[in-house]
Amino acid sequence: MTTPFPFTAVVGQDDLRLALLLNAVSPAVGGVLVRGEKGTAKSTAVRALSALLPEVPVVPGCRFSCDPASPDPGCPDGPHEAGGGAERPARMVELPVGASEDRLVGALDIERALSEGVKAFEPGLLADAHRGILYVDEVNLLHDHLVDLLLDAAAMGASYVEREGVSVRHAARFLLVGTMNPEEGELRPQLLDRFGLTVEVAASREPDQRVEVVRRRLAYDDDPAAFAARWAEEEAAVRARIVAARELLPSVRLGDGALRQIAATCAAFEVDGMRADIVMARTATALAAWAGRTDVLAEDVRQAALLALPHRRRRNPFDAPGLDEDKLDETLEEFGGSDDDDQDPDPGPDGPGGGGGQPEPDDTPQGDGDTAARPEAGENGQPQPSGAGEQSAVRASEPFRTKVLSVPGIGEGAAGRRSRARTEHGRTTGARRPRGALTKLHLAATVQAAAPHQRARGRSGPGLVVRRDDLRQATREGREGNLVLFVVDASGSMAARQRMSAVKGAVLSLLLDAYQRRDKVGLVTFRGTGADVALPPTSSVDAAAARLETLPTGGRTPLAAGLLRAHGVLRVERLRDPARRPLVVLVTDGRATGGPEPVALAGRAARLFAADGVASVVVDCESGPVRLGLAGQLAGELGGTAVTLDELRADSIAGLVKDVQRRAA
Repeated sequence: MTTPFPFTAVVGQDDLRLALLLNAVSPAVGGVLVRGEKGTAKSTAVRALSALLPEVPVVPGCRFSCDPASPDPGCPDGPHEAGGGAERPARMVELPVGASEDRLVGALDIERALSEGVKAFEPGLLADAHRGILYVDEVNLLHDHLVDLLLDAAAMGASYVEREGVSVRHAARFLLVGTMNPEEGELRPQLLDRFGLTVEVAASREPDQRVEVVRRRLAYDDDPAAFAARWAEEEAAVRARIVAARELLPSVRLGDGALRQIAATCAAFEVDGMRADIVMARTATALAAWAGRTDVLAEDVRQAALLALPHRRRRNPFDAPGLDEDKLDETLEEFGGSDDDDQDPDPGPDGPGGGGGQPEPDDTPQGDGDTAARPEAGENGQPQPSGAGEQSAVRASEPFRTKVLSVPGIGEGAAGRRSRARTEHGRTTGARRPRGALTKLHLAATVQAAAPHQRARGRSGPGLVVRRDDLRQATREGREGNLVLFVVDASGSMAARQRMSAVKGAVLSLLLDAYQRRDKVGLVTFRGTGADVALPPTSSVDAAAARLETLPTGGRTPLAAGLLRAHGVLRVERLRDPARRPLVVLVTDGRATGGPEPVALAGRAARLFAADGVASVVVDCESGPVRLGLAGQLAGELGGTAVTLDELRADSIAGLVKDVQRRAA
């Protein structure tokens, strides 16, 4: 068995360690979501925590880890008699990103269920994690339906498996920990809210601390057992402190003053629902127990807010999580000191993970190192050119709800919400013989396949004699996520008449739509003499929004270069992810300038997309009383459709339908 890296040997990361320890003291806090860049000890700290948890008493032979003192009356391996039992170490179960639904919740033996009428159930990872830790690395890349099942089980403390009228229920209470790199995409807001606490981690910029990180890691890699032995005393002390805090937790008093501070803080930061208040109350109570106190102080409420609220304040995927600590202090001061909870603040928890707040978010726009500084605004408030034929970046207009764009046909890509696809979830459309393990039984088709053979198989009782060849897999139709590749014209013609602000607003709106529909996105821009891949295909929609914000305009319109660069991006991405179908969104006025025969070259480049069958939409940005219709001609070459900026709005489509209905009446 591999020796884990000691929890107490993790350098820095005070907030991360504190959040994990608080959940170890009180699992009711609701788990931890750890956000941060790669290489910041996220996974190391989580794996190290399992070694600190006290041993768990279990019923011998029970696959669902029932507590012998109070066994689950509905346990599939039960009933169990109270008393007795054995102890084993607390488990840490890892959920792979590519796991199936059956691997997570367990699977029924459908053949035995039909032929013998028995519930032959094979437990999944949720059963293995009961009374331990369930760790999901890169939780933001987990399929939506798996995240829903996972968080429902975490909220209810039980897992339910339903298969064609046969159901199994077992207890599933665990400490849920997820880690993610925000650059690879965000979780939906409603899923963020289901994690009790969140922590932002980043690598230290202090040379001495970085040296110590490297020194400890090298020592561990050379001899894990010897390195762990050096930290055994510290590990034992933290383990004993967790046990003591658990025992003290029921005695901790949450007074009316602390409750008022919690409620006032959640109201001041306008968080949705009441889950934040409950999580803050449980976290503040766990903080007091961790510090060895029986009273919750204002300092506990403050620390609880820093851990429980930042991820609940996001209103859209482009908002950075964070908390205004000055506003927090003002709220706590205004609503504090009204009862016997008003006392001198305790220094707070010491030892591993003893304090620390969230860093203040940096609102300074980040750009590439070679991006020119923004020039001073002119008399009319508009930015002045920073060079010949070039203007600095302009802000996007307000985003809006867009018309639904989709890829024609039926795909088989990753689950999402944009285009039709054959998926594991959705409405049943037919049946087929299973390829590999049976996951979704089509009961009617299975019975129909088995019925003609009952006499030959010697059926004598009421049960149906079912063989493997009779089983039929249900085919289902749902929605998939696509690769939405934005190809944006940033030439001088797009900057005319202040159009670029509206264009950026439209692309930002489409990015919001891509976030909601779980797409991957990419960004190609063209201007001057060539085209650039501003953002390779990624699940991080907010990264695309950041690149869009810093996009300057100016110069000629190398339309052919932009199309060829986009075609190359799709060719590479097709090798990486062949099942994900692309949708090209070309944002341009249709003009092509620069070089010999620019219009003919652009036409030939566009026909490459049509030859490959790539779905495309041209967002026509041409404005003014005289329109040349070049974007429409380009859409014809691409084999796609063209929409104007106004037609892109969902409300404009709804208004058009209402007008048609009104005229028909």
